[in-house]
Amino acid sequence: YKLEVAGKSLPVLTNQDKGRYGVIVFENLDKYLNMDNWNRQLLDKYCRDYSVGIIGFVSPSEETLVGAQLRNFPLYVHTNLRLRDASLNPGSPVLRLTRAGDTAWGPLPGNDWAIFQHNHTGYEPLEWAQKNVMDYPTDGVAQPPLATVLQDHGQIDGIQRILFGSGLKFWLHRLLFLDSLSYLSHGQLSLSLERHILIDIDDIFVAEKGTRLKPDDVHALLATQNRIAEMVPGFRFNLGFSGKFFHHGTHEENLGEDMLLRNVAQFNWFSHMWNHQQPHLYDNLTQLMGDMMLNKEFAKEHGIPTDSGYSVSPHHSGVYPAHELLYIAWKKVWNIRVTSTEEYPHLRPARLRRAFIHRNIMVLPRQTCGLFTHTICINSYPGGREKLDESISGGELFQTIVYNPINIFMTHMSNYGNDRLALYTFESVFKFLRCWTNLKLTSVPPLQLGELYFKLHPEERDPIWGNPADDPKHAKIWAGSKRRTTLPKLLVLGPQKTGSTAFYTFLSMHPAVSSNLPNSDTFEEIQFFNGNNYYRGLEWYLDFFPLQPNDTDDKFMFEKSATYFDGELVPKRAHALLPKAQLVTILISPAKRAYSWYQHIKAHGDPIANNYSFYQVITATEAEPKALRDLRNRCLNPGKYAQHLERWLAYYPQQQLHIIDGEQLKSNPISVMMDLQRFLKLPPFDYSQHLRFDNKKGFYCQVVADNRNKCLGKSKGRQYPPMDERSAKMLQKYYRIHNQALVKLLKKLGSRPIPQWLKDDLSVSS
Repeated sequence: YKLEVAGKSLPVLTNQDKGRYGVIVFENLDKYLNMDNWNRQLLDKYCRDYSVGIIGFVSPSEETLVGAQLRNFPLYVHTNLRLRDASLNPGSPVLRLTRAGDTAWGPLPGNDWAIFQHNHTGYEPLEWAQKNVMDYPTDGVAQPPLATVLQDHGQIDGIQRILFGSGLKFWLHRLLFLDSLSYLSHGQLSLSLERHILIDIDDIFVAEKGTRLKPDDVHALLATQNRIAEMVPGFRFNLGFSGKFFHHGTHEENLGEDMLLRNVAQFNWFSHMWNHQQPHLYDNLTQLMGDMMLNKEFAKEHGIPTDSGYSVSPHHSGVYPAHELLYIAWKKVWNIRVTSTEEYPHLRPARLRRAFIHRNIMVLPRQTCGLFTHTICINSYPGGREKLDESISGGELFQTIVYNPINIFMTHMSNYGNDRLALYTFESVFKFLRCWTNLKLTSVPPLQLGELYFKLHPEERDPIWGNPADDPKHAKIWAGSKRRTTLPKLLVLGPQKTGSTAFYTFLSMHPAVSSNLPNSDTFEEIQFFNGNNYYRGLEWYLDFFPLQPNDTDDKFMFEKSATYFDGELVPKRAHALLPKAQLVTILISPAKRAYSWYQHIKAHGDPIANNYSFYQVITATEAEPKALRDLRNRCLNPGKYAQHLERWLAYYPQQQLHIIDGEQLKSNPISVMMDLQRFLKLPPFDYSQHLRFDNKKGFYCQVVADNRNKCLGKSKGRQYPPMDERSAKMLQKYYRIHNQALVKLLKKLGSRPIPQWLKDDLSVSS
């Protein structure tokens, strides 16, 4: 969707003769009714031409209207009413997800409702309500229903509309809004009607003595499961057990546990943890696997299935933030393929919970139902029965199922004993869903649920690692909180072949600055955010940034990976973990950079570069072999500087970005590094005493003695034959539009002069 503030002009409505929007929604109907004629005609014409509908909400106002006509419509409105007892029109074609099942008895939320009156066949009520008799006495005379949601069939002007007399505070309006979107978009904006339900019961055998299940509770569990299965085909409760605490209750509770085990086949089962220990507290794989094996042996001894492929860790510890030992042990002991957590990316807001796959284990979002280990009796439930019933009858729990095609709910064993609140809650909400919706409720095993989830949301497969220290809930279940590590405050982005290795060397000379430990495969570059290393997880990345015994937590760490600059996913990933990091990028002529990359890999024996000329590489067509096209892209794509910088600036504010002229870095590094120190607010370090020009190498090197310099290796600063004129002309033309965009961007940023190489590239005539 696109959110627009109603103003003097409309957003662009079409794209190449296709409509961009399937439905137009006005949060304030007056903004539509009082549009200036020009914009109103444009919008109405768009709606007619592309068969687009309009949804409008009457906005609350201090002024009370009585029988006021809506501008240019044979429609009248009364406002600021208190209403009760809403019901739906069962014959309305708009209803899809919503079912006209009953009357929503009682006062409706708010005292600013609007109702619609009309005398035209083109209007049809979708919802009615009654005046609140406490406010409007009727002497017992039956009152006609009042239209609170109205469908305009478009008979008057060819535009279909649905008008709401109140906002989305009323739960039924949320359903009607979804149906209105579906109806007016001709089905394009529709949620599936299938809902998959899994209810986990954690902490089987764990609850405190006196709060565990007794035989009567197990009878009730089985009976309720059977009744739910009539509403939710395939339904079974999913029991997560910790075997160490078996038979730790009263005599009657122990009999209840025996009864559970006699009915093993009636339920689905998963391993919780033998001793209910949080996995992130283990730093020894053998010990973690040993405790898992104890739970597995307990399961085999008592006939509990061990092949579900599903597990949940206590308190969701080790799932996210990911504790690598847990994922390894899960695979080795239980062959786990799917788990769930409420913590990714954060516990709240619940609507933003997502899934990911790590080490071939699907991690699904888990939902809460308002019941926790301490809410086992109705008199101790926050807000009492009224609050719980509100969640069931159109409130949070009901809406969770409505909005989410796949629902995994967390409950605990004690919620099924005592006042049996979980049994009451779920049976009631499924009945309410059957009454008010046309949703098809089903239940399938966790593994199947995971496969269904990623068919619906393939874009969620890759994880996004955040910084656990930024979320107090994450910090409590994160093994990294025990480590003496720090995250980098600066990322040097590259791109490749612009002088980033020299820059890395110069910055590392500063006594207040440290860089990461070397990577055994890619030397000084970790290359975490842009490749397969990202899937190794945050713990792997942190291992490159250990704090030394005498270091403080505010040590200025940086990392340089020249592949970051043009990586499509890198800005999003980097910002999730390092939102406050400073960014440095080094730019030279993109044509020169492309040629330097070609010569670099040619010198390293690349067979494509050694068999094709530079011109053949940069002019390769889509019909050429893939290896040749890949080399072409690695030569050309990083040089589209503005495009890549814009991607970074979509995540980071410009104040955190420092752009270095690569030619200045080569010819005058002392000035460049002094400028950088000011940007990073580092203590001053006199680079003029530590860098000098090396005549033999042809560039600046580190001073190590009066008559000795330490320079970069043979592969750096290598002299190549000049670029052929045909390639130079082709690249000058190819990069013109990208260089023009870069000039525009640099002027917009305002902090840097336009580099001379950029002026030169644009001044050469094509």
